[in-house]
Amino acid sequence: MTEDVAFYTALAGESAGPIVELAVGTGRVAIPLARETGRAIIGLDASPAMLETARARAAEAEVRLALVQGDMREIALEEPAGLVYCPFRSLLHLPTWADKRRVFERVAAALRPGGRFAWNAFVFDYRIAAANEGYHDAGATSHTVEHSPADNRIDLTLARGGKISLWWVTRSEWEGLIDVAGLEVEALYGWFDRRPFDEASREFVWVARKPA
Repeated sequence: MTEDVAFYTALAGESAGPIVELAVGTGRVAIPLARETGRAIIGLDASPAMLETARARAAEAEVRLALVQGDMREIALEEPAGLVYCPFRSLLHLPTWADKRRVFERVAAALRPGGRFAWNAFVFDYRIAAANEGYHDAGATSHTVEHSPADNRIDLTLARGGKISLWWVTRSEWEGLIDVAGLEVEALYGWFDRRPFDEASREFVWVARKPA
């Protein structure tokens, strides 16, 4: 995915105060965002290997990333943020409502008044799920796709070993998380070009705001 970079960069350009990326990974979004805005980005990730790659890539690109190893459920900042964003559906790696609620509450506490929380996630489609069930990708990241409807879970079993799981979330559940965290919906888009979200949309692109 590359279409998200310009979207999150635009939000960063409109934000005052620190900018934080949750699940920064290899810096795919944070590095071009830092380059375009000229600002240091705080990047949080639980994986030391991902952070090491991001650190090397940031140095090569000559941009500033303040990389922190940690759990997004425990995010805490020294200075309130103007923008916290979580790209590439990374919130779907949180298995339970309690995990997601904890993240939303911690993000809300970390934002300055008027600050934004932005993220994207796929809209679950049973037709796509049925077509992908048992699908085997033999490419560079070879994996097999399986679904567990009883747990709202998608498993990607990697040929090299290991498994990546995602738990899908409905619109009403996202709205509930926004509400219990004390945030407000600023926008819900159907894609990164800010098209309106409708029944044909297959991606949630959310922007929530902390009341001023």
